[in-house]
Amino acid sequence: MNQVTDQQIIEILRKEAVPALGCTEPVACALACAKCKEVLGGVPEHLDVLVSGNIYKNGMGVGIPGTGMVGLPIAAALGAVCGKSEYGLEVLKDVAEGDNLQRAKDLLEHVTVSLKENAPDKLYAEALATRGNDRVKVIIAHTHTNIILVEKNGEELFRREFQLDVTKPETKGPELSVKRIWDFVHDVDVKDVEFVLVGAEMNKAISAEGLRSEYGLQIGKTLKENIDKGLLEDDLLNRTLIRATAASDARMDGCPKPVMTNSGSGNQGITVYLPVVVAAETFGASREQMIRALALSNLIAVHIHHYMGHLSALCGILIAGTGAASAITYLMGGTYENMVNTIKTMCSNLTGMMCDGAKQGCALKVYSGVSAAVQAALLSMRGIKTNNDGIVEEDIERTIRNVGLIGTKGMEETDKTILNIMCNKNMK
Repeated sequence: MNQVTDQQIIEILRKEAVPALGCTEPVACALACAKCKEVLGGVPEHLDVLVSGNIYKNGMGVGIPGTGMVGLPIAAALGAVCGKSEYGLEVLKDVAEGDNLQRAKDLLEHVTVSLKENAPDKLYAEALATRGNDRVKVIIAHTHTNIILVEKNGEELFRREFQLDVTKPETKGPELSVKRIWDFVHDVDVKDVEFVLVGAEMNKAISAEGLRSEYGLQIGKTLKENIDKGLLEDDLLNRTLIRATAASDARMDGCPKPVMTNSGSGNQGITVYLPVVVAAETFGASREQMIRALALSNLIAVHIHHYMGHLSALCGILIAGTGAASAITYLMGGTYENMVNTIKTMCSNLTGMMCDGAKQGCALKVYSGVSAAVQAALLSMRGIKTNNDGIVEEDIERTIRNVGLIGTKGMEETDKTILNIMCNKNMK
């Protein structure tokens, strides 16, 4: 394994922390359709969108910002009407301008979204748009903004190669490790990573909106109300749960505020940032300590994702929660060994929590992940650790690889079964 440099780690941190407006799977569809519009020179008259099972699953029941609607068709229509590819994951930020929403609704009868059989990647969106005699194809694959093909009237305008099999992590080039991340977080000039505070403020803002209004399952609001009634304690655990679930409730119910993502996911971004912010506030941490903790949380999550890919049948909140748990351990004065034990406890606890699509219920999984994160940190700080049994090994890197193996090859059939259940349910 090649030693990764500090500058490469900083670049990884920047690359995997990107603002997004709305659930990123519908956004990928919207982005492909927006690019179609730009190449056509106007709004398409007809749109056919083909997506992988994982994008289909994550787009069926999630709210689209500023619309009061759910699903991939309205996201595609909005991308074709008002999306701009230069906005990336914020492609839908002009939804509220003028009559964009109504124009998108009018286009819906000319939009079809269907499953791409044997899609070459778990994250795959293909938009076919027509306007007059012109026909444009745009394909996004592997990551949410990675346009790999632009074609007009059969002529290839742009092509980019991409890695087909996300179940096999890239072996070329430098790789992260838990120890390398730990050393980096302690040694890096804090000015080089202070940009993580932008994500913290962004995610705090959508959390505050989630508490102000009645979004989704209102988990955060309900917890706070019961603290006010004296039924729950105003403690570290409940503060982290309130802040994180309020943000997730708002995001999954179509709140028109952006979130800072981690590894292409908004809910995972919420989970790597907000529990750490609350812990830093609770412990009276300095600005520098908070910055280093946020960098640690993000990087641990990115490292685990390396073995999973961006989409899986395994819920990514396990990964994000592990990042948060690691950072909370750091903020409590934990050692490297404490953090390793924290990660192992998280892997023992939440591995196997399935992803059954993006929806309001994702806030419940954020609740589970954040709760487990706080508990894992507290246990490790008492010197309590899980035995090296089950999927957990003495070597932390092998343990992480085991989690990745479960989330890819181990849950391939689970992924198909979940999608079949969801599709058949909608046909009844």
